[in-house]
Amino acid sequence: MTEGFGRRGPGDPRGVPRWVGAQGGAPMNEWLVAALALLVGLVPCGVVCLRGDPVNRLVGLEMAGTVDTLVLLLLAQAYDRAIYFDLALALALLSFAGGMVFARFLERWI
Repeated sequence: MTEGFGRRGPGDPRGVPRWVGAQGGAPMNEWLVAALALLVGLVPCGVVCLRGDPVNRLVGLEMAGTVDTLVLLLLAQAYDRAIYFDLALALALLSFAGGMVFARFLERWI
């Protein structure tokens, strides 16, 4: 197989991605770039969580949970680690449940 991104040959049982490019560059692929781009999207969520009214804070918190889940899914694909898929699923479920708890406590101000 030529140098560059891609998977190891079918005879290799590890199935580990090959990260080293032709010039021996840094380990970066398109999944990591996408995860980094989504992490930038957490900044507006944080601003809304810090400065908004209670309803907007709850929306910012739910959006941050969704973005975090997507980032974990992208990292799972980038690093080829199945445990990150499980972690993303747990985060999605707990984020939704936490949002419902906050909504319950905020209902007297809504």
